[in-house]
Formats: sequence, structure tokens, C-alpha cells
Amino acid sequence: MHTPSPAPGTGSVSTSILRVALPVPRRRLFDYLPPQRPEQSLRPGMRLLVPFGRGRRIGILLGTAATSELPRQRLRRVLAPLDKTPLLDTAQLRLLEWGSRYYQYPIGEVVFGALPALLRTNAAPLPEAEYWRITAAPPAARRLSPRMRELLETLRRTPEGLDTARLEGRGRRTLEALARRGLARRGAAPLGTPRQAVPRPGPRLNQAQRTVVNTLLAELGRPRPRRFLLEGITGSGKTEVYLRVVEEVARRGRQALVLLPEIALTPQQLKHFQERLGVSVVLLHSGLTERTWLCNWRAARGGEATVILGTRSAVWAPLRNPGVIIVDEEHDSSYKQQQGFRYRARDVAVMRARHQRVPVILGTATPSLESAHNSLRRRYQTLTLPRRVGGARLPEMRLLDMRGARLQGAFTAPLLHAIGKNLERGQQTLIFRNRRGFAPILLCHGCGWRALCPDCELHMTYHKRLGRLLCHRCDRWQSWQGRCPQPKCGGDCLELGHGTERLEETLANAFPGARLVRIDRDTTRGRGSLEKLLGEAHSDKTDILIGTQMLAKGHHFPRLTLVAIVDADHGFYSLDFRALEHMAQLITQVSGRAGRAREPGLVLLQTHQPRHPLLGTLLAEGYGAFAAAALNERRAAGLPPYRRWALLGVESPRRADTMDFLTRARRLPELASLEKLKCFGPHNAPIPRRQGRYRGQLLLQSRSSRLVPGALEAWLQRLEELPRPRDLRWALDVDPLEIL
Repeated sequence: MHTPSPAPGTGSVSTSILRVALPVPRRRLFDYLPPQRPEQSLRPGMRLLVPFGRGRRIGILLGTAATSELPRQRLRRVLAPLDKTPLLDTAQLRLLEWGSRYYQYPIGEVVFGALPALLRTNAAPLPEAEYWRITAAPPAARRLSPRMRELLETLRRTPEGLDTARLEGRGRRTLEALARRGLARRGAAPLGTPRQAVPRPGPRLNQAQRTVVNTLLAELGRPRPRRFLLEGITGSGKTEVYLRVVEEVARRGRQALVLLPEIALTPQQLKHFQERLGVSVVLLHSGLTERTWLCNWRAARGGEATVILGTRSAVWAPLRNPGVIIVDEEHDSSYKQQQGFRYRARDVAVMRARHQRVPVILGTATPSLESAHNSLRRRYQTLTLPRRVGGARLPEMRLLDMRGARLQGAFTAPLLHAIGKNLERGQQTLIFRNRRGFAPILLCHGCGWRALCPDCELHMTYHKRLGRLLCHRCDRWQSWQGRCPQPKCGGDCLELGHGTERLEETLANAFPGARLVRIDRDTTRGRGSLEKLLGEAHSDKTDILIGTQMLAKGHHFPRLTLVAIVDADHGFYSLDFRALEHMAQLITQVSGRAGRAREPGLVLLQTHQPRHPLLGTLLAEGYGAFAAAALNERRAAGLPPYRRWALLGVESPRRADTMDFLTRARRLPELASLEKLKCFGPHNAPIPRRQGRYRGQLLLQSRSSRLVPGALEAWLQRLEELPRPRDLRWALDVDPLEIL
């Protein structure tokens, strides 16, 4: 990879060769000469307009060099700088360059991925912030259009000032029309000025919380702060610990980056931070419009936002005055990007904290085995919260043996009886099934036809309300008419298995008076639907919740006393060696929703494997004992975290092309020379066909717990040079979570 030479982000570029990152799939930087008549100094982190091929591209200056691999006369000049100041500072550039090297992904695509979409494609300078407020005493709003009334109401709800970057379409012209009527005024105000001007006092901490908070606060401002694994059982008050730390960080005039695994958790956490701390909080996640993302990104960059709350991609957010980085539910696989730049946000956060010399807090009730391993090796300091706040007890957990049991739908009689009793007591029940849709399998009883995806050769899930068959791998769908489509058959089909939609139907028939709410990807697609359903779930209007892992973590339902896990066995039948770990984490997290208030909780797990040793360890001794046993198994088998992996995945419309490329890749001398690596394959991926493309892979395993991705650089350069069909694609996944 052509890496930049160091150049300070605050000094001017003084040498004649500019090294520029471009958003193209090439593992190198591109050399340019400065503009013919530079009107300003150029600094790393600034966008530049450069010629590329027969057109023009936006690039980002990363550094300088005294010489180039190309003769000077072949170098082209930068056309113009696009920014007055760098958009990315030195610390950000250093982190992005590390990410490119470690995950072996093209530097240009890594750097551009850290910018808001509007800055990647728009050559205009970063727009200045402009805020609008309602006037102190607006006159009577008469003869206003519906759009003007709507925007005026938005201004009423936004006393801190509405940034025009948040507006779509004709919003600015509407604001100017309101200003002419004396209803609105333009001005300067910091984005996100707190709606709660006076912070609310927090609850009294218990002894364990005080110890943890004091330890963390003592770490703020140290030149080499430690990395912390905050292991607290469900309901132990980890969020309150976060709030106390961020409160002190804000008091010192610094910023906090708080990562969450899912968008579903952002509404309640946003409320916690805004109301409790009275500070400026902005969101960064994929559910935002491009304009809102730019607005919030700019607030983080400028330091106006005190708390940056976001999902995976927020780990790259600019911070003017970083003070602490918090990764909630650090174990969650959502932090791993599975397409394109395959980074893991948790690990990037740890490295970012190291670069910027701020403490990092990895919080969870169920540590990943990698973090547990790092704790044992004293790379992380472990802090524990062993008890629930407010005197609440952990729920009782019982197994329900499904072997030979008569079922009503997916439910055993004891489980239905327990749900009925809970309804009589006026308490809330959560039914957990991590599979959406109605039936995962459709099978013709007459001819044996199965509903398989034509592109993936996997079973398509039947979604009854939609009247569709849907592939959950590639999202291909087709209408379903209710009978076998084979020309000589047309018989009845069996609906096998139970998704959340089918559980909802069964429960509605079994308890006709119960008020049911289902929360999964199907019911939360519309804008605002998730917040609406969560609001119903937290109210007295819901008796039974049915959901997927969207409900497994972070939520507090005071009336919830019974949790039923319909199928506790899903981890026993997977090809993924991490399946048991994920199953144990899900069971523990879902169970933690029960009994968080005054009433005791009960968790019922239906299983066909009641004597499985790891399941028994989990229930009898807790997640810590399970993790210790699982780590011993990983060590004996030579699996991560005791070995490190990288996975080369290849896909093509033709299986022969896929396997031929993998065979040639394995035979390259650059790979054979790496004595510390073992290579397995080539072989088919566990899901060998997806979206009509045949998939294969090579698995690279280090002989130790360390994998130096830089050792693969020469091999990857040769891979780029190998002749291949234009429709063949390949990618390297360092530290893969899924072998798919």
C-alpha cells in the first residue's frame, strides 16, 4: 500500500508532491503537483479537486513526499482546494490510516467513508451553520400555508435554534417567508443547546457503582489512561455509571463518544443524556437523512456537541476535545461491518482511545470471549457491578423440556399456563424468538417441493400478512398464492417452523383479550414506527411483547416479569463455532429484561437439549462460568482468541472461476513465504451460493494470538494483479465474525 509520509495537520505543505486519497478500490495513494497558483496553504485533511482519468474527482490530502514513483513530468496538478481548513484532523487521519493497514482495505475508501455523504459527492465547501428561532413574541399566525404552520411548530419545539442543514427542499424559503411576517429570525447559536437547561439529579449510587465511578473519574486526564471492561449484570446500573462519567467529562469542557449496537437503543439513551445532563447531544446513525448527518457531524467536529451518540459508523466521528469513549454492549456482533470495509467498531474505539489518550469503557453483562481473554491477560482492567440497583433480584431461570411434549403452535402447555397466570396478575410478558416472519419453511405435502430462493438456494420465509415469500439473505421476494406452484401438483403446503408473526397469531388465539405488540424488522420499517411501538411497550397498554433481538438488550420495562425463550437450542445446530457464545449472550440479555422493578422475574426456556453441559453451566453458575468453560474449549481447539484469522472470500457467477482464483491465490509465493500463517482451502463457503453468485474462501490462521495484517500486504498486491473475469469479486476480512 502506498502510505503517506507524516505531515502535521496544522502546518502547511511545503514540498512539491502531494499524496492524495481517492475513493477508488486501489490500495495506494495518488501523487499530484500543487495548483499552478495556490491561493492558500494546503494541509492534510483538506479536500482537493483533482483530475483523474478523463474526469475530475474529489480527493483528500493525506501527506507529502519529496519524490514520486512517477517522473515529475507525468504528474498532474491539483485543480483547486475545496476547503479553507482541514475537515479531518491529525488524530483522525492517523486512526484512518491505522484502520486501512490493519483491515487491509483501500485507504481512499476508508478515508471517504468517514465523511458525511454530502461532502463525498459535493464539491462545495463545508457550509457554515445558520440557526433560526421563533421570535420572542410572534404575532398571530394568520393566513399561513400548511408548510409554514408545520415549520413554525417545529421552531416552537426547537428553542435552541433550528439549523438549516436539517431542512429538506424548500425549507429555507419557508423560513424567510416566516421572517418577513415577523414570526422567525435568523441568528447564531450553538447546535443542540440543551432543552433541559437545568440538569436533573441522578439517583443515589450503591457501593459498587460508587467504586466503579471513582475509578473511572480518576482516569480522566491521565497521560496514559487504561482500558476498562465494565462487566455488570443486567439491571446493575451501567447507564448511570456512563452518565456520571460523561457529566464530569462535560464539566471539564470535553466531549464523550458513546457507541450503541442498534438504532433501536438510541431514543431512550438520547432521552437519558439530554434530561439528566442538560448538555448538547447529537445522533449519528444510518437512520438519519444526509443533511441531518452533516449537521450533527459538523457539531461534533466544532465541539458544540458534548455527547455524540451513535451506532457503528459513529466511531469515526470527528471530536474536537475528546474526553472519553464508551462502547455499550461491547460483545454485540452489530459492531462488525460485514460488507465493504469490514472493521469492528469496538476494536477501532479501543485503538482510537489509545491514539487520543482518553479512557475507553467497554460495558456489557456478557463480555465477548475476546474481551474476557484480554481481561485475563490484563490488557483491560475489569470493573464489576454484581448486583441490581434498587434491591431487584435476578430472575429465576427454568428449563421446559420439549421432548415428546404436545405443542400448541410453538408453545408447551406449561409455558401457556405461565403466560395466562402472568396476565391474571396484570404483569407483562416477553416472548422471544430471533426469527421474523410466519414460517421459515414451506414444503409441499404432495410432491416434496420446497420454497427455495433461486439466487441463494436457501429456504424462503413465508410472511403471511404480506402474502410473500422472502429470502432473508438477499431480500428477494415473490408472491405466494397458497398452493404448490409445480405444474403437475398444485397441492397443499406445510408451514414448518415458527417466526414472530406466527407466534403472534398463536398467542392472539390462545389469549383473545390480551393486548399484543410485535417488534421486529417487519413492524419497524416505517419512520417513527420503532419509537411508537417502544412507547406502547413501556406503557400499560401492552400485555405481551413478541420480538427478536431488537428487544434483547438495553430496554427497561417496569411491568415485565415473565420472559419466555421459545427456542433455546438455536446455537447447538450451527456451523459457526461462535454460535454457542452468541446463544449464551442472547439468553442472558433477554432474561435480564425480567424483574427489573419490584416484582420478581421468571425466565422459561423451551429446549430439546435440557442436559447440554454448557447450557447447564449457564443456568446454574451464570455467564462468567460459561465464558470460562468456552474459553477452555477454544484454547484446546486452537480457535480465536487464541489464534487470529483472516478470510479471503471470492464470488462469481461461475463456480469454476471462483475456485480457480482461490487456487491461484493460494499458490502465490508471497503467501507461501509467510511461515507464521496456515492456509486452509480453497473450499466452498458454508452458504455456497448467494444472489446468483458462487462463493468460496481461503481461511488464514496465525500460529499465535497475534496476526500482523501488514504481512499480507505483498500478497494482496499480487492478488490485485491476477487476471480475472470482470464480474469476479474478492475481499479480505480480518478478524471475521462469520465464516459465511
